[in-house]
Amino acid sequence: MTEKAVLTSAPLLDEIQRLKEDRNAVILAHYYQDPEIQDLADYLGDSLQLAQVATKTDAEVIVFCGVHFMAETAKILNPEKKVLLPDLSAGCSLAESCPADKFESFIQRHPGHAVVSYINTTAAVKALSDIICTSSNMERVLASIPEDQPVIFAPDSNMGHYLKKRTGRRMEIWPGTCTVHVAFSAQLLQMLRTKYPDALLLAHPECDETILSQADHVGSTTAIIKAAVEGRAQQYLIATEAGVIHQMEQLAPGKEFIPVPTIDDCPCSLCPYMRVHTPEKVLQVLRDLSPEITLEEELRLKALRPLERMMALG
Repeated sequence: MTEKAVLTSAPLLDEIQRLKEDRNAVILAHYYQDPEIQDLADYLGDSLQLAQVATKTDAEVIVFCGVHFMAETAKILNPEKKVLLPDLSAGCSLAESCPADKFESFIQRHPGHAVVSYINTTAAVKALSDIICTSSNMERVLASIPEDQPVIFAPDSNMGHYLKKRTGRRMEIWPGTCTVHVAFSAQLLQMLRTKYPDALLLAHPECDETILSQADHVGSTTAIIKAAVEGRAQQYLIATEAGVIHQMEQLAPGKEFIPVPTIDDCPCSLCPYMRVHTPEKVLQVLRDLSPEITLEEELRLKALRPLERMMALG
C-alpha cells in the first residue's frame, strides 16, 4: 500500500469507527470478502459462525458484509435489530438456483421426506424446510433425522452427493451449484499437484466430485482454514473462494497457499457477489442506515423454525 493510500484510507476508517459507536453497530464479514473488508470487521467467520454471532451481539445495528441470504438470516434471527447490507446486489448463485415455487413442487413430488436446506438459500426456501444446515454442521444435522426417513437436500448438488456418499442416507438432491466452486479444473489441479508434490489439497464440499476425490481434506471454510494453519505441510492447494487465503497468510505466515486454477486457467476463484462491498459502502450504509433487510413477519417466523432447530444442535 502506498503512503497516499494510507493517508486516504485512515480518515475513512476513523469515520467508520465513529459511526459504529454512534449507531451501536457491529460489522460482520465472511471469509470470502476482500481483505480490506475482513480487516475492518468486528467479527469474521463462515455462515454458521456469523449466524451464531448475530444472535449474541448486543449491537442495535448489524452491518453484514456477505451476501444477501446471510443478511437475511441475521434478520430472521434478530427481528428487533436493524440489519444492513452495504450493496443489495450481493446475491448468491447457489441461492438463486433454487426458486421457492419450484422447490415447493419438488417437495410435493417426494412426500414423507425430511427437508434439509443448506443455509445458502432464500428465506422463502428456508420456510419450506424442516431444518437448515451449513457446511460446518451438515453431517450432524443429517444425524438428527431418523435413519429410516428419506431426506430432500437442497440446493447444492455436489454437497448433497458428498453427504449421500459419506452417510449412505436415502436422499433426493436438488440440482443446484455454486458458480465459484464448480469452476475449478480437475485437469489443471493434477498439473498443480505434480508441480507441488508435497502440497495438501483442501476443498469445500460445494466442489465437484472430480475435485473432492483428490482432496486431502474436505470441510467448511473454517475447517479449511484450521487445516491449513494447524497442518504440518508447508504448502496447500486451496479449492474454495480465495478470500480464505488472507486469513491463512495472517495465521500461518511461513506457509504457502496456492489457489486451484479454474477451467479458464485463472488462479482467481473470487465470488463476484461477495466482492461488491467496499469500505466506502460500509461507511455509507452506516451513515444512511440503508439499504436495510426487511421481511414479512409470517415468512420470518416460518423460516425461523428450521434455523432454530439447527442452532439447537450447537
